Amino acid sequence: MNRPRILIADDHVLVVEGLRKLLEDEFDVVGTVDNGRALLAVVARLKPDVILVDVSMPLLNGIDACARLRVLASSSRIVVLTMHADPSYAAAAFEAGAAGYVLKGSATSELVRAIRAVLRGQRYIARALPTSILTRMRLRGEARPGHLTPRQREVLQLVAEGRTAKQIATLLQISVKTVEFHKARLMDHLELRSTAALTRYAVQHGIVAS
Repeated sequence: MNRPRILIADDHVLVVEGLRKLLEDEFDVVGTVDNGRALLAVVARLKPDVILVDVSMPLLNGIDACARLRVLASSSRIVVLTMHADPSYAAAAFEAGAAGYVLKGSATSELVRAIRAVLRGQRYIARALPTSILTRMRLRGEARPGHLTPRQREVLQLVAEGRTAKQIATLLQISVKTVEFHKARLMDHLELRSTAALTRYAVQHGIVAS
């Protein structure tokens, strides 16, 4: 019987190596990537059964990557593995398409339990978090921070990471003018007046790491 295939997306080398050692007895770790865009680039080729995703990753954060993976890897189950214990992060992750949410401070056995659960088609939420998050989502859903479009969130993250308009244009394969347009619309929509204010907003809402 084939073992479940796991793809790890995390930009901390020590975390990745620790996860690999933890999982290899029961699962096949088919690849590791250190940013959200690299994850999107390899997922179709590697065809993982489960994807472990950190929230705070460069270029494209884990929650926004989840939303893209719903199209690119609809058969893969996503488990978010993060240090963020705020229930709002968990709600956003589930809304974006995650099937599990586990804290990095949890016992290692909980991660394995979460992977087994999502492989059975179940949802799993860290024991340290209230299960009422899922109930609230079923009843009314959760609004994502600022009601931004996926493209606006991409631009916001890259601006907050200190990338220039030219660098952003190259990464997103759009023109510099389009980048500047999105940035201006972001400032108008969020009622912010500087790049520093955009960066603070991105940190506060988990779009980039602090």
